[in-house]
Amino acid sequence: MTGNTGFAPVPGVPVSLAHGLRLVLAPNPSPMTHWGTNTYILGTQELAVIDPGPDNPQHLEALLQTIGTAKLRYILLTHSHLDHSPLARPLASETGAPIFAYGPSAAGRSKIMQQLAADGFAGGGEGIDKSFQPDVMLADGERLGAGDWELEALHTPGHIGNHLCFRWGDAVFTGDHVMGWASSLVSPPDGDLTDFMLSCEKLRKIQAMTYYPGHGAPVTDPAQRLEWLMTHRKGREAQIRDALIDQAHTAETLTIAIYTDIPTSMHPAAKRNVFAHLVDLHQRGIVAASPHLAFDAVFRLVGRL
Repeated sequence: MTGNTGFAPVPGVPVSLAHGLRLVLAPNPSPMTHWGTNTYILGTQELAVIDPGPDNPQHLEALLQTIGTAKLRYILLTHSHLDHSPLARPLASETGAPIFAYGPSAAGRSKIMQQLAADGFAGGGEGIDKSFQPDVMLADGERLGAGDWELEALHTPGHIGNHLCFRWGDAVFTGDHVMGWASSLVSPPDGDLTDFMLSCEKLRKIQAMTYYPGHGAPVTDPAQRLEWLMTHRKGREAQIRDALIDQAHTAETLTIAIYTDIPTSMHPAAKRNVFAHLVDLHQRGIVAASPHLAFDAVFRLVGRL
């Protein structure tokens, strides 16, 4: 079970998930956000807000009402996509609380993704909050807390380079890295599949009982869900390698060959996913790119696992 199928929050109405933890759902449902962004409020008197969400006045008002007379000490971001971070600054202005995150939107990119970005390869419209800038940058392993709670920041790049998860006792706030309703989007140059898999391994070493994701219901079987995500990615990689055995391909022709069960309107997003795998395979010396590593390169198999 990846989450509570009876879990159905209403936008703007706080839901108690555990002692000292409430969720306020943002009113931004979409195919990419499920029923909307989960904003978490941690603590009873001294609070942290995790992922304020999109810049929406109604959601801001709902958060302020839920906070009430308590003291908001921290505004925490798992990452800076437009469905998670834009409301951070208005909330900070209303409450005086500082904004904490790993860094601005380009922070945490691997060297190969920095190179692709420098070569002019841009994201595919995943909604980067390009103006995002935290007040305080959090390092991997850094702890913060207030009153009766404490969190540990875990740098988990993959979905985007500046992605953080937050460990809270035997639970983890996983942002968009692990969700129960869908696999995480990994789209270069902001998403990095090599980093994604390493971050999955990092989370696997933490024996959490619950994941609180950025979208969807709490995940009550973290180990099983992580295993599914990693197996899913390895299965897609195997399809790409198999397709390259007999002939070279571009990301586009691989997409057409592999994604036979989705509408062609979804091929652009699928192509970016295929390219994420090809970059990973290229970095591991399993495929070569001609004339060089790029979105329109021709890829051929040169190594085997």
